[in-house]
Amino acid sequence: MTKQFTADVLICGAGAAGLTLAIDLARRGVSFRLIEKQAGPFHGSRGKGIQPRTLEIFEDLGIIDRIVAAGGLYPPQRKYRDDGSFIESEIAEHAAPTPAEPYNMALMIPQFLTEGVMRERLLELGGRVEFGYELVGLEQDEDGVTARLSGRAGEETIRVRYLVGADGGRSFVRHALGIGFQGKTLGVRAVVADVVLTGLDRLAWHRFHDGAMDRQISLCPLAGTELFQLQAPVQLDGEIDLSAEGLSAMVAERTGRNDIRIQSVLWASAYQMNARLADRYRDRRAFLIGDAAHIHPPTGGQGLNTSVQDAYNLGWKLASVIGGASATLLDSYEAERRPVAAKVLGLSTDLLEAAKRGDMRRGREVQQLDIGYPGSPLALEKPGRMAGPSAGARAPDAPLRGAAGQPIRLFALLKGTHWTLLGYQVKRETVSACTGLHIHRIGPDAELVDDSEHFRDAYAVSPGDWVLVRPDGYIGAFVGSRQVDGLTHFLAEQVPPAASVSVEVCICIDLLSISRHEHAEMVAAKAAVRDNS
Repeated sequence: MTKQFTADVLICGAGAAGLTLAIDLARRGVSFRLIEKQAGPFHGSRGKGIQPRTLEIFEDLGIIDRIVAAGGLYPPQRKYRDDGSFIESEIAEHAAPTPAEPYNMALMIPQFLTEGVMRERLLELGGRVEFGYELVGLEQDEDGVTARLSGRAGEETIRVRYLVGADGGRSFVRHALGIGFQGKTLGVRAVVADVVLTGLDRLAWHRFHDGAMDRQISLCPLAGTELFQLQAPVQLDGEIDLSAEGLSAMVAERTGRNDIRIQSVLWASAYQMNARLADRYRDRRAFLIGDAAHIHPPTGGQGLNTSVQDAYNLGWKLASVIGGASATLLDSYEAERRPVAAKVLGLSTDLLEAAKRGDMRRGREVQQLDIGYPGSPLALEKPGRMAGPSAGARAPDAPLRGAAGQPIRLFALLKGTHWTLLGYQVKRETVSACTGLHIHRIGPDAELVDDSEHFRDAYAVSPGDWVLVRPDGYIGAFVGSRQVDGLTHFLAEQVPPAASVSVEVCICIDLLSISRHEHAEMVAAKAAVRDNS
């Protein structure tokens, strides 16, 4: 790295999005600074729902077991009638885990616990959050970003290759870049508070007067803590008493019960619900992720999850380009993630309307397992597929057996910072290994055996097919046995030849199986990549 740079990347904001990006960069050996203008960690429960797709990401980042141990499943919702009786139902549709989708239900864990686990993981990887540092100015040029920081010791100026704004809905980075934040205020103001209370059991999410916006209130036991999260819509204007006495009075008024008493308030906020989307996610060498790029109503538990996945999408691309890949790879970040946020905003807003009516129910659409990038410039299919997942879709899990007899999950093979190439019943000599690309062959006489045929069914593959999986767990390419050479060109465009993949040895096609003309084209393509690097 050039000495003029303090770090490769400056990340502004150490919430879930900024921490995800920092963890991903740290495990890839990319230098960064992660700053947070607050003096210490956030202490609220705010984004308490972790959806199945985010759990898969947390598995890849090495924190899944810690996250699950710190949280718990959502309790049933208990809706009270005016006479004090109630009915109970599940908050979301229940689905059993499958070999392709190992995480079937949302996990409840307060945001402050999630971020605590992430900071711990970051420390293990040699990184840390710099609290009390704020970005106060930035200038860009062709080579990098000059950033002015204000911290405990005064002001400093640093030089970085890229800057990422993960600094929330009021993002300084977004304002400094002049990026619009279109959308609307949704006409709903609400209180959310983390409280210690007596008078309710912890076996249910207690809900009173669902569908009546002037009287509605819910009290949800927060998994992993002794706290309850209080949620209630309130009038659009005026002060709200967020003290224990004030919230106790609200509870008594809205529930008609005097036995529920709030003993203390650990965190509370009164906020306006908004649905907004940044006009663009990138300005030259600066990027937006998380709430800086999109803000949602809390219905459906989508905000934090969408933010984590922004960072997970951007991290490997920044690392690849810093390592030598073409800078055009970074164009795919906005192309892939902004349409996702637009759809999620629509979903969250629809669920808010359902919540107003008192009939909100979360289905598969909130789990984010079906999110993909089918129109991405990083998606290759030769020939086009008629069934099964397409290029750009999430890569399913599958149980396999190693040739030595031990069981292994496909996700265990995908875990890490590499690209993965999976060959189904392919010839051993067809493709050779290379740096930065993990190649696995699946078949009766291969290193991995698909005894249950779960891999075949999940991917809808035929003998001779190759599946290329990106570092973020999405399918980059499907190619048949006659189109393997297309992978050479695809990887040469997306993967840095010097740092992660040696183009000279990558996807070495068996010369006995191709024509001299095809070989000449491949050699020319490799030479062009060398010249461009």
